[in-house]
Amino acid sequence: MKHRNNPIRFRDAWQGIRALMNDPDDTGQVFKIIRALSGNAGERQFQKFLTSKHGPTILAEKRSLLERLSDRDYLMTLPAGSLGRVYADFTEREQISADGLVQASESVPEDVEPISAERALFGLRMRDSHDLWHVVTGYGRDLVGEAALLAFTYRQTQNRGIGLIVLVAYWKAGNESPEHRAMIRDGYRRSKKASWLPGADWETLLERPLDEVRQTLGVVAVESYAELRSEGAAAVA
Repeated sequence: MKHRNNPIRFRDAWQGIRALMNDPDDTGQVFKIIRALSGNAGERQFQKFLTSKHGPTILAEKRSLLERLSDRDYLMTLPAGSLGRVYADFTEREQISADGLVQASESVPEDVEPISAERALFGLRMRDSHDLWHVVTGYGRDLVGEAALLAFTYRQTQNRGIGLIVLVAYWKAGNESPEHRAMIRDGYRRSKKASWLPGADWETLLERPLDEVRQTLGVVAVESYAELRSEGAAAVA
């Protein structure tokens, strides 16, 4: 099956941006914007995945990262300080689950041609690894942390939908929050030094110490910072 052509839908993107500005915690709008402006960015990423070190094996084994991340019993058996254990603690503290991103993505209908099973697996893997990127980079799920992580992600994926969200977040930070703008710029810069995270063998990395994972992926974790939560954000446990 050939890859699908994704037409640019500026109206959908603009509607998504307006909705996201009114409710920064509406994750569904993020997916709407990304899909509206992604064009062939996803296909370019998939082709890179095909030639990556772990990509062919992941596809051949038809792995489900979501299944592994949803197995909390398994995650809690991992050693303290491992990526998987820190991820489990992170999701508990933030009161989220791997299924949360699934629900947000499925809230936005896809009006596109069908794609191959391998491309679908890669797309789901990108979605489901988002919170692992949070843990590895050290950026929280607050407004500034999300914007900085998206800047990091944009440099890795070159997805114009992600780029637009970052630009809007940068503009909203304004001159009153130079430290927030600096964090967003720093997220973009940090990404240049890192390995290509879409090709990471997350299933294996879950069992390794987080510091070792960061070294393997070339990620320098961000230092602690003052988080900025929206008024409608869920309370952190």
